[in-house]
Amino acid sequence: MILPKVRDPRFVTIRRGGTLTDADHHLLALWPAACAEHVLDLFESAQPEDPRPREAIEHARAWVRGEVKMMQARAAGGHAMGAARDLRGAARHAAYAAGQAGVVAHVAAHELGAAAYAIKAARAAAPKGKSEAAGRLECQWQRDQLPEAIRELVLDDQRLWNDICWSVFDC
Repeated sequence: MILPKVRDPRFVTIRRGGTLTDADHHLLALWPAACAEHVLDLFESAQPEDPRPREAIEHARAWVRGEVKMMQARAAGGHAMGAARDLRGAARHAAYAAGQAGVVAHVAAHELGAAAYAIKAARAAAPKGKSEAAGRLECQWQRDQLPEAIRELVLDDQRLWNDICWSVFDC
């Protein structure tokens, strides 16, 4: 996932000069964790002995609860992305989704990465000829999970960055 060079202040915390509250940052971490967990079985069925993607999701949630530091959540996200490197298809995308969810504690704008990779995982796992429909279903499921407090922020972010997110948010 490539982030723009100019950071959107809506995704930068107030203490760093942006407008993002801690409460909304926490919601921005929980939503991608849910998106990644929704497709996690696509990784775990291919790599049942590798706990790294699940641990990244758990670390994202633990960060929200104040149980781990941001650097621990970020590191767990990096390890999940490492689990993806040698894979292909749905399992790879699912691991990347978990990795992106883990790093939202560090950079809130990674929330789209987790969602986009989860949609790519759903598409890749679909039977031939059904991938677009599977992607739209996953996208709609994700939108249904969005907390009201961050809904418009995330939907606007999806509109802005859909092109660099493989146009997966056309649902």
